Amino acid sequence: MINITEAAQTHFSKLLENQEPGTQIRVFVINPGTPSAECGVSYCPPDAVEATDQVLKFELLSAYVDEISAPFLDDAEIDFVTDQLGSQLTLKAPNAKMRKVSSDAPLIERVEYVLQSQINPQLAGHGGKVSLMEITDEGFAILQFGGGCNGCSMVDVTLKEGIEKELLKMFEGELKGVKDLTEHQRGEHSFY
Repeated sequence: MINITEAAQTHFSKLLENQEPGTQIRVFVINPGTPSAECGVSYCPPDAVEATDQVLKFELLSAYVDEISAPFLDDAEIDFVTDQLGSQLTLKAPNAKMRKVSSDAPLIERVEYVLQSQINPQLAGHGGKVSLMEITDEGFAILQFGGGCNGCSMVDVTLKEGIEKELLKMFEGELKGVKDLTEHQRGEHSFY
């Protein structure tokens, strides 16, 4: 479920030395399965452990995960990175905004998962996002852009050279292409 690197375990174990005996860490997701999902780590003293928590035992510590957050923390990783600029704790949870779907799920669910977990995080850097409106009987994914993508001069490149290529590679033989439903208007919200 969650990988906590050796560097992160060492970092946490040093912090835990100054806490109440028996205190471990809790990994959680606020607003799981939504676009506003946020992951976090906190101290978990012994009296804060719930009967329904999952306990993940690592070499240097244990991590508790509540039952609501657990499915959204699949493939999550916590690392502690030190570079020339200092040290930083990183938490990557690619499934926090949308629960991972199985490989035999309907095509619309698998495409939606890829958009939410891989495409939208990239577009968010430009203030944009894309939503799947439908998949036609002919095999076209109908998308709608929002945020900074609406009116952006690069939207056609993003659609054809980025999103379409990625989706066609991932869903070869299932998707024939993507189409943009958005009525693009330039405005202050546009990135370019």
